Amino acid sequence: MRIFTIGFTKQSAESFFEALRASGAARLVDVRLNNVSQLAGFAKREDLRYFARSICGIDYVHRLDLAPTQAMLDAHRRRRGGWDAYEREFIALLKSRRIEATVPRELMDGACLLCSEHEPDRCHRRLVADYLQREWGGVTIDHIV
Repeated sequence: MRIFTIGFTKQSAESFFEALRASGAARLVDVRLNNVSQLAGFAKREDLRYFARSICGIDYVHRLDLAPTQAMLDAHRRRRGGWDAYEREFIALLKSRRIEATVPRELMDGACLLCSEHEPDRCHRRLVADYLQREWGGVTIDHIV
C-alpha cells in the first residue's frame, strides 16, 4: 500500500495540482478539521472537490476522524507543550478512535492525505500516515510536498 501526503500553503494552485497529478494518487483525503475557511482559495472543500476531479481525475474525501480536535488545535497554536506534546496527544487520539480498524484500507490505498502545512515534519498528516504504517505494515509513505 502507498500513502501520499501533501500540504497546500506556500504553493500556487498550479504547482499543487501538478504535483498531485504527477504523484499518481488515487484520491485526495482531506484530514483538516476546518476545510471551508482556509485562506488559500483553491483549498476550500468544494473547490478541492471540483479541482481534484477536473484537473487530476480523482475523488475528494473529507475524513474528520483523521483530524485533530479543536481543543488540540487551539492549545497547539498557543504553544502549550510544543510539538512533542501535540504529537503525543494526537497519536493518543488516533488510538482512541481506532482508525486502524475503522478507516477502510481501500480508501487509503493510493490516497493522498491533505493538510495545510507546507512541510510534513510538523503536520498531523504525517502522523496519520506514520500511525497507519505502524499499525498495518506494508505501507510506503511518499510526501509529495
